[in-house]
Amino acid sequence: MKFSAIALFALFGAAAAGRPNLSISVRDGNFDGLDGLDPTVSWENSAQSGDMDISYGVEASARPTSDIASLPRKIWGKASTDISGWGVSARADVNPQDLDSADIELNAENEDNDLSVNLVASAGKDFAVRSVEATKGLDANGARVTVTPRFNLEDDSRDVVVNYSNDNTDVKLTASADAQEVTVSQRLDDDNRVAPTINSNGDLSVEWERRLGDDSSLTATLKPNDSLDVEWKDDAWTANVNMPIDGANINGANVSIKRDVNF
Repeated sequence: MKFSAIALFALFGAAAAGRPNLSISVRDGNFDGLDGLDPTVSWENSAQSGDMDISYGVEASARPTSDIASLPRKIWGKASTDISGWGVSARADVNPQDLDSADIELNAENEDNDLSVNLVASAGKDFAVRSVEATKGLDANGARVTVTPRFNLEDDSRDVVVNYSNDNTDVKLTASADAQEVTVSQRLDDDNRVAPTINSNGDLSVEWERRLGDDSSLTATLKPNDSLDVEWKDDAWTANVNMPIDGANINGANVSIKRDVNF
């Protein structure tokens, strides 16, 4: 007897207020029939325990299988509360095929001081911090400035991200000891935005976003002599096209299509 995640989530939906969400993507490669589709079902719900907000969910493959244990891809839980003016949350993501470890994310935010801290770690036989970052915000003369130092303990890298936002212009500077990158995002009108990026190696890319209507947009990113990426969003549909570029030649295209369905 074969089971499917849709049948399991139908039981979850009947037992709780949360509704499952079905996402169908087209996998890369050549497939016969419907084998190229990669359907995924996700379900989440929330509850409250005293001053603590609790949310939890499951992500699973919707492909029929005789091994029910192979259906879940991710199980997660999150707890949030306020402690002395800080909004604190902790989230754990577990791979059901490897229950000996979990990905942990801790967040703390203080609105009065315009300060937030994020920590990502792995928990299992040992607890290991993978990355830490903090963001400090400032408001000055109608402009918004944020400074984010980041530390990656896995590869021992560190950098600082500075964002400046004023009216229709956003500037993002990412700087480390080895490289620097600047992105200037300019909104031309209500429907068009352009964002060139240049780094210290001389590499240049340009992103153009065009709003097509309610919940619809087209975003194209050109990296000369590298690739052209196009993303089209139309309500619940998302299509991505990646086209490698060699000089003036476009060498084929990789296409993926995703559709979200709420039950």
